[in-house]
Amino acid sequence: MASHGLVMGFAAILLPQLRRPDSIIPIDDTAGSWIASILGFALVAGNFIVPTIMAKYGRRTANLVSIVPMIVGWFCIITATNITVLLIARFLQGIAMGMSATLGPVLIGEYTSPSNRGAFLTTISLTIATGVLVVHTLGSYLAWQTAALVCAFIVFVDLLIVIYSPESPSWLADQGRYEDSEKVFRWLRGESEDEELRRMIETSIIVRESKADANISQSFTSKMKTQITYISTTVRKKEFYKPIFIMIHIYTLGQWAGANILAAYTLDIFSHVIGSDANISLLVITLDAQRIISNSVAVYVIKKIRRRTMLFITVGLNLFAFITTAGYTYAKGHNMLPYDHPFIGILLIHIHMFTIATGTVPLPFIIAGELFPLEFRSLAGGFSVLFLSSNLFITVKTVPYLFKNFGIHGAYLIYSVVVGYCLVIAWWFLPETKDRTLQEIEDEFRGRPMSPEELKSTQSLTSLKYMNKDRRCSSPVI
Repeated sequence: MASHGLVMGFAAILLPQLRRPDSIIPIDDTAGSWIASILGFALVAGNFIVPTIMAKYGRRTANLVSIVPMIVGWFCIITATNITVLLIARFLQGIAMGMSATLGPVLIGEYTSPSNRGAFLTTISLTIATGVLVVHTLGSYLAWQTAALVCAFIVFVDLLIVIYSPESPSWLADQGRYEDSEKVFRWLRGESEDEELRRMIETSIIVRESKADANISQSFTSKMKTQITYISTTVRKKEFYKPIFIMIHIYTLGQWAGANILAAYTLDIFSHVIGSDANISLLVITLDAQRIISNSVAVYVIKKIRRRTMLFITVGLNLFAFITTAGYTYAKGHNMLPYDHPFIGILLIHIHMFTIATGTVPLPFIIAGELFPLEFRSLAGGFSVLFLSSNLFITVKTVPYLFKNFGIHGAYLIYSVVVGYCLVIAWWFLPETKDRTLQEIEDEFRGRPMSPEELKSTQSLTSLKYMNKDRRCSSPVI
């Protein structure tokens, strides 16, 4: 997941260098916005590629596959001499990000116990923040080609880590490899959670037997009719459409709260809020360091505070930062401030980053890892991530336009309206998920527990042999 931070933060060092008169690849604002935002398109492709690989070949193989376009993308950037190659490279990296965005929460959910799940899911945002800090620091002292070479080396280290990582115990159980599943499960969690291991294997056996019976007893036409009936029934289930509705708004909130905007346009934001006279490179590095510290604090705090409470506090502060910064920059631009100092702008940006690092970046990952019913995780998760991808593209692509036509104060007010709306939706519909099993959360959406007969008859939308995707299993994943 550190690769996400490297890719998102790279735009902040690449674009200013490409705008220089002596740049080998001259760009304008439109080209720059495409370089920064094309990741949003590619995320969709990666998100829809990875479920099939995950289900058929395993989480570990899918992780290895996701690293390939990332490495290729970095080497394309290193050798790029025109804007087309840069866009292709960023698109490849976006595909890799889309794959790992699905894989990250899934792997953490399947590797970790419910009591530690929130803290481990928070480390996703911590590693992203570390990647942003690394690439911004590199860009402050190195040419963008050299910085890209260092990033490629970091991704190669990621590849080595994945090669020596174990396969997911949930996927092993899904394949009927129960001894291997038990061995990996106990290696990851010890022997204190054998009850969850037992339930996972029992559920896997039931569903595998049910699927085998269906494949034997049904013709191709009957299977298709069964799937069509299942789909039409599924989309009307509360436990299917409610989590999707909630996560659409949580993902939208996370993107419009400013994380990717600050990562991709860090130098521009500092220039608008503080002015170009300050040592902006140093300010960027200190901001990224603060983000890591805040993320580290969040890893601890998330184990103590309820999800809803933390969401409302951090997003409330995020709205305060947006509105206050908008008012400050408007007053500053119209000479309405009785007193001004660069520290005021620096403080506002740091408050904004604090809310991002502790809330609006980690919480969507955590909530996504806990909210989706396991039976529909591939379909529901993929549909919701469509909104994450589209919002990522829209927010990053429109930054130059909004800043130019409405000023930073107008742009920030627009962001605050979107975030405020999503927060209201979360207030009304988001259930508390902390320290609850995924089955309990699913039962709350359904309004009752699932009966043994329902469990036995459950089949995934994609359980057919010619449509290999993820299916239901008792593991805490998207």
